[in-house]
Amino acid sequence: MVVGDFPIETDTIVIGAGPGGYVAAIRAAQLGQKVTVIEKEYVGGVCLNVGCIPSKAMISVGHRFVQAKESDDMGVIASEVKLDFAKAQAFKESVVKKLTGGVSGLLKGNGIEVVMGEAYLNDTNSLTVATESGSQHYNFKNLIIATGSRPVEIPSFKFTKRVINSTGALNLTELPKKLVVIGGGYIGTELGSAYANLGSEVTILEGGKDILAGFEKQMTQIVKKGLKKKGVTVEVEALAQGVEESEDGVKVTYEVKGETKTVEADYVLVTVGRRPNTDEMGLESVGIEFAERGLIKVDKQCRTSVSNIYAIGDVVPGLQLAHKASYEGKVAAEAIAGETSIVDYLAIPAVCFTDPEMASVGLNEEQAKAEGYEVSVGKFAFGANGRALALNETDGFAKIVARKEDGLILGGQIVGVGASDTIAELALAIEGGMTLEDVAMTIHAHPTLGEIIMEAAEVALGTPIHMVAKK
Repeated sequence: MVVGDFPIETDTIVIGAGPGGYVAAIRAAQLGQKVTVIEKEYVGGVCLNVGCIPSKAMISVGHRFVQAKESDDMGVIASEVKLDFAKAQAFKESVVKKLTGGVSGLLKGNGIEVVMGEAYLNDTNSLTVATESGSQHYNFKNLIIATGSRPVEIPSFKFTKRVINSTGALNLTELPKKLVVIGGGYIGTELGSAYANLGSEVTILEGGKDILAGFEKQMTQIVKKGLKKKGVTVEVEALAQGVEESEDGVKVTYEVKGETKTVEADYVLVTVGRRPNTDEMGLESVGIEFAERGLIKVDKQCRTSVSNIYAIGDVVPGLQLAHKASYEGKVAAEAIAGETSIVDYLAIPAVCFTDPEMASVGLNEEQAKAEGYEVSVGKFAFGANGRALALNETDGFAKIVARKEDGLILGGQIVGVGASDTIAELALAIEGGMTLEDVAMTIHAHPTLGEIIMEAAEVALGTPIHMVAKK
């Protein structure tokens, strides 16, 4: 069945309505383009529906639960604290519904047509969309591919009722008594921490030498301390070999240093990476070139090897971050409109919502030295900050790395409460070409967590107020 006998003409088509796609569509519409968005599953993509947003909602539930049980030393004594897991899931869904509804409203408000279906490229200027009611042909001048990614499935752990991916972990109808997590990256550690806070007995199996690769060891040590406090078992250099599944649980076999071990649980969560959604769209047939792992090659304006086709987000090389996808979406839309926008990842932050949170932007100390910089480094502990003490959240530190000759800020790392929010100041400092003095001389409200950034800058300058300067 064909919905339309004649193709629909449009200026720009965006395939994918996630944080990259919907942002690209709105920016293109703002710049005068007639825009059509094609979405296979749900507006808002993985991030809003089964990723960033619902996971942070469940992490917040876990924090509230722990705080309710463990605030005796602050004078808050709660008895018989209980978790209503079904209600927690309903809260999560309400957050998702509000945000996805908001995105739909924004697309409609900007005059953007949204088509639910699967797109297949016919040539460099046309595609066909298969919908529930049939198919429709579209002609376009420009195309933005923003189809995101999906969890990697490993052969010995095929996804089933009890062998789940991150989507399955966020949609459980029961709280697992025991949970095994394969993969100690940011997704596995975040979700493992969340379920540990909710009361699950969690085991994390990581094949590498340490969990949370990509963050400084000084930072991950604090997170690992927090995991241990929650009762989470972390096994590194652990190679998952297979799983036996029963009606009510799983038995996971793994190897550590030549020794075979087993662990039983209600579910096993597999978080070993994500694969770009670049297959089954006919990309190869129109001449689009690929990099490694099925990623699409793009230039500084997110343009592929086909001049009128762009790609953004998880389908292109680089960190798989929602805010990176949104940023690239704006660049691609502006490039289509003839503007000179190009991507610059100098000040793109990476955040992990563990306990405590970790955030990093720019270069860390080791990277700066490897690039030939002589550096000044300032580090300040949360334990010396009034706001952190008042919150009873004193684990962690902030660290600033700057060029020694002139104090130009090269990077920053934060591990501690609110790190996901306070990292923005350091990102702005790097983007604006600011120096240690600029940050140190900025008046920060007291008492706030933001003061930790100011204090770290003062340490790097050798003029700390709230710690004794090294001579």
